[in-house]
Amino acid sequence: MSTIITLTTDFGNKDPWVGAVKGVILSINPEAIIVDISHGISQQQVVEGSFVLSHAYPYFPKGTIHVAVVDPGVGTERRPVLIETERYFFIGPDNGLFTQVLTGENVKQVIELDNSDYFLPDVSMTFHGRDIFAPTAAHLSLGVAPSQMGTMMEESITLELPCVEISPDIIRGEVLYIDSFGNLITNIKETDLSEMLACGDIDIDVRWRTIHGLVESYTEGSHGERTDGAVALIGSSGFLEIAAFKDNAAVALGVSVGERVDIRLRLKLS
Repeated sequence: MSTIITLTTDFGNKDPWVGAVKGVILSINPEAIIVDISHGISQQQVVEGSFVLSHAYPYFPKGTIHVAVVDPGVGTERRPVLIETERYFFIGPDNGLFTQVLTGENVKQVIELDNSDYFLPDVSMTFHGRDIFAPTAAHLSLGVAPSQMGTMMEESITLELPCVEISPDIIRGEVLYIDSFGNLITNIKETDLSEMLACGDIDIDVRWRTIHGLVESYTEGSHGERTDGAVALIGSSGFLEIAAFKDNAAVALGVSVGERVDIRLRLKLS
């Protein structure tokens, strides 16, 4: 059966781990279509993995199986899970990795993967991606029912993500993710800004830099008053981004994940 199975991990591309996971899947279902979402998640950064997966998974066809492994608790009592929603399947550790995915999905059932019939014969305490999650995904792609793979759970673990504080005078958020271009993606959605933008122009404060207003494209940092190339815009993810034209904003501004971002109405000088 030609079912799509995606992979999102913090394994990187140097080591044999991604190849081993793919080999397990293809040994069970040689017709599976394997798509890499990312193997560049920062090591053990569950929130980052959740963000990356959440911005890629909805573009796949209905029925896609999404395997995600960012698993600092591998080998502990944390549970392996299979989450079935109305559109997709998600397989991975029950550590909050699917938090941002589940905000946009209607969950049908959550299964604790405890039926070893669908694991590899020898399960390592340190590589559940290969020994549990990969074979589970492959068997699922062949039509095995989720209910056969384990025990029904009430719900999976979710992370407490940083909230956006919104008041008439200030919107306060933070940098949630930094992409490979150095763009600072915040947790502030376009809809969070609508009322303030209706009242006038805004200033965006991040670390030592104040950025005046929003632009529509990265190239607008190449002219006007933006001599350092810094701009703020709504990115393709629907969140406020801070970027630097032909530069790395994270490096240029000295900003890392978790940095506070404040948005205020611009003061009018009399």
